[in-house]
Amino acid sequence: MALAALPMLPGWEVPINTTRTFSNILLLDINSKNADSTTATNVKNDFYFFTITTSVVIIRRRKFIQRSLTSSGESDMHPMLNIAVRAARNAGNVIAKAYEQLEKVEVQQKGSNDFVTNVDKEAELAIINTIRKSYPEHSIVAEESGELAGSDNDYQWIIDPLDGTTNFVRGVPHFAVSIALRVKGKTEQAVVYDPINNELFSATRGAGAQLNGYRIRSTQPKELKGTLLATGFPFKQKHHSEAYFNIFADLFTDVADMRRAGSAALDLAYVAAGRFDGFWELGLKPWDFAAGELIAKEAGAIVTDFAGNHDYLKSGNLVVGGPKVVKQLLSKIRPHLTESMSR
Repeated sequence: MALAALPMLPGWEVPINTTRTFSNILLLDINSKNADSTTATNVKNDFYFFTITTSVVIIRRRKFIQRSLTSSGESDMHPMLNIAVRAARNAGNVIAKAYEQLEKVEVQQKGSNDFVTNVDKEAELAIINTIRKSYPEHSIVAEESGELAGSDNDYQWIIDPLDGTTNFVRGVPHFAVSIALRVKGKTEQAVVYDPINNELFSATRGAGAQLNGYRIRSTQPKELKGTLLATGFPFKQKHHSEAYFNIFADLFTDVADMRRAGSAALDLAYVAAGRFDGFWELGLKPWDFAAGELIAKEAGAIVTDFAGNHDYLKSGNLVVGGPKVVKQLLSKIRPHLTESMSR
């Protein structure tokens, strides 16, 4: 019996005798005669770990790439998105390798509660080199390197090589590579890549959002009750703490729960994937949200600043979610805004 349904997320249980996937991705057969054993199968240099019982395969970890193919068999991904994906994976390899030897990571403080490591810089260089190899004339804005001018300023790549550096340094496996391409001031391509879980969120303007090649959609709750929100503390702007926690307290009474995970890029990607129902944070930098913003929008979410306008590129204050969630979030946020937070 063939019951193929990859990609299957870690922890999913699937009744099985034989598992097959599409031939253009991989072909993996598991015979239930290997009952009650654990196997590791190498397919195209990627390892898939399974625990096999008489009727269930439990996937513990998977590395899986679903490519979008045309009838001719060629990838229909936008060529510039292809480069963004390649750059993100190259940076992810640098990060994942370093994560296995955290004791060797060099950490420096570049500002109040703000850290940078040699891994941030190495991952950023991997991204820049990948982009420059294909598009040497494009401009780049990177968190660590700053603005790198090119001969064509209509194309600007916005890079955060390691969003969630504090998590990375502390051994918390929640961080991501964020790459966006703006063309004449509009974000056209976006990638957020989690190298630990091998989850690649991507979007092209007007073409929807994807997770590992599969379409994703944000949730559309009608009210805050029962929602799961994500946020980030203003740890670099602690003078806003009182206003922030007043907003937090006001929201907390209405929602099911809130999460503060430490990576705005992944928070936005999780809204896009329907894992979170909404997100709000203040004082973000463009590289923190440039990619996640487009991915969330293409998944059906809307993005505003704290005033309900679209000046978040300037302020760094974001509210994200379905229309009704954003409307109710704004109604809770506005009464607590200081003059500087309203800009």
